Amino acid sequence: MRIIAIMNHKGGVGKTTTTLNLGHALAAAGKKVTLIDMDPQGHLTISCGNSANKEPGLDQLLMQQTTTENIVRDVKPKLSLISAGPKLAEFEQQKGDSSLALRLRNGIKEYAQGQDFVLIDCPPSSGLLVINSLFAATEVLVPVTGDYLALLGLSRLLGIFKHIEKAMQHSLPLQFVLTRFDGRRKLARGIRTKMLTHFPGQVLATFIRESVALAESPGFQKSIFEYQPRGHGAEDYKALAQDLIKKRMMKNEQ
Repeated sequence: MRIIAIMNHKGGVGKTTTTLNLGHALAAAGKKVTLIDMDPQGHLTISCGNSANKEPGLDQLLMQQTTTENIVRDVKPKLSLISAGPKLAEFEQQKGDSSLALRLRNGIKEYAQGQDFVLIDCPPSSGLLVINSLFAATEVLVPVTGDYLALLGLSRLLGIFKHIEKAMQHSLPLQFVLTRFDGRRKLARGIRTKMLTHFPGQVLATFIRESVALAESPGFQKSIFEYQPRGHGAEDYKALAQDLIKKRMMKNEQ
């Protein structure tokens, strides 16, 4: 079982898009997958065709008002969803002892044993929701876009990540995926080179190409495999799923 926190403090890098489509690709490959919407905006929940503001979900689990089994919903064969819930933002404001950081880990511990992958769509913040995600995770995946500001945000993210790792008293495997990538742009190619230089053996082999269909599909509450199954968005996420399963990393000579 692998519990993967998909996180980046910068918005627009493709966290939700990656969680949704990677989950669908892993399920299509025969893996049992659960998606967790840890973002109070509920975009992953909405993209899966559910209401973000009506059905109880992760908010009640973290408030210890229900169990995981009561809030898991099937999306398709081998793919399930734990929605955000309407009061998830309230948990971010909770004050108390350190046990608050363990609510997600404790809540999914027994349930997750029956899964191959649990993918957590983290909010673009560094508060209690992200801390819960990292305490529950067995590894972290960071989507990075091919632009200069993405690198600036990444340095801040890594600083916070290291601080939380110190509090957890153990390290988490850290992997990166290049998203919204346009190989025709010199800047994007330069960022790919920088990522391979600074994080050798940590950048997944497949990059996700810029795609209008990937941007449009959530508006129709569909994954890319349902919206445009023959496009390069579906092709890229299918390949990325295999990278994750086989732990294939991009080579420096690329």
